[in-house]
Amino acid sequence: MKLLLSLAALAVALGCGTAQAQVTDGVIKIGVMNDQSSVYADVSGLGGFEAAKMAVEDSGIEKRGFKVEVVTADHQNKPDIGSSIVRKWFDVDHVDVIVDVPTSSVAFSVNEIVREKNKVFLISGAAASDLTGPKCSPNTVHWTYDTWALANGTGKALVKTGGDTWFFITADYAFGHALERDTAAVVEANGGKVLGKVRHPFPGTDFSSFLLQAQASKAKIIGLANAGGDTINSIKQASEFGIVKGGQNLAGLLTFITDVHALGLPIAQGLIFTESFYWDRNDASRAFAKRFSPKYKGNMPTMVQAGVYAAVLHYLKAVEALKADGDGKAVVDKMKELPTDDPLFGKGTVRVDGRKIHDMYLFEVKKPDESKAPWDYYKLRATIPAAEAFRPLKDGGCPLVKS
Repeated sequence: MKLLLSLAALAVALGCGTAQAQVTDGVIKIGVMNDQSSVYADVSGLGGFEAAKMAVEDSGIEKRGFKVEVVTADHQNKPDIGSSIVRKWFDVDHVDVIVDVPTSSVAFSVNEIVREKNKVFLISGAAASDLTGPKCSPNTVHWTYDTWALANGTGKALVKTGGDTWFFITADYAFGHALERDTAAVVEANGGKVLGKVRHPFPGTDFSSFLLQAQASKAKIIGLANAGGDTINSIKQASEFGIVKGGQNLAGLLTFITDVHALGLPIAQGLIFTESFYWDRNDASRAFAKRFSPKYKGNMPTMVQAGVYAAVLHYLKAVEALKADGDGKAVVDKMKELPTDDPLFGKGTVRVDGRKIHDMYLFEVKKPDESKAPWDYYKLRATIPAAEAFRPLKDGGCPLVKS
């Protein structure tokens, strides 16, 4: 009996040693980088770090002999700081994959470094659709959402229901420009008209002059091409100016559950927006949220945090299938080869351009008397099928797509 136990223990030890020996430095090292101190801290932040750790645990990969480590850093929404962190992670700390990275200007910089070093980049927080268009990379997967999907969900729905004149208040950096561009294209393609636009510093605090310009335009829809704290402050100040009471409507072109929570239903009610995840959509999302919430300030998970979880799960599945993580392009190729199937986004695929394909959802914020429990904020207006939710492959201009 003792001999059998000894042999079994030896087999386990050898199995673990083999698995670890096939990955770089014997450790799969995951770097979650995002904003942990500014406008996107609740959207992403340390909640993204917790989501990545949950994915590692739920994957079960460590029980099968692989060693995984998750590290995190705050890029402060600055491309130079983000680039410096990533280079150190790669060159000194032997990180294998970069995850999340809200703030598209930072993501564009990271995208190039990851390609240069042949590592892996799993984007959840950044939104610019050019990341799977002209700037696509064989080392990058864009998981959760993008500006094209947001524009075609929210923009098209509002134009078709009478919101045919628009004025944009836009964050003055890559993400805001892309969201404004993609939404304006949808508005005009569906017979609407853009009456004007104004760009605000990122991050911003005082939106009064921009809101007054939007109010003076008489546009039916004021499109907020910003996110996080900027969206919250824009909506709060718009309420103070009585813009919605005056007959104009606000479109939160990128709105998160934490934004609605910060605003409160009396102010946020009636907002229409597009997301890829809602914590209360089904049993699986509720189970995830119940585990996540105590780990991060009692908040329900945002779609960015859910995207970190799902992307890391799929990455680990690919690494385990390859039994190696050293060749980033090979790992991403395996991620594209394997169908995606996770409890939060369901079944889907990763296209050749790196775009993760899944359903998107058009939500409306409930009125206060419609909400029955804490964080019960959304009602579903429409499901946008995966085949329609994201830009057609042929239209993106990605060099990886062969004509």
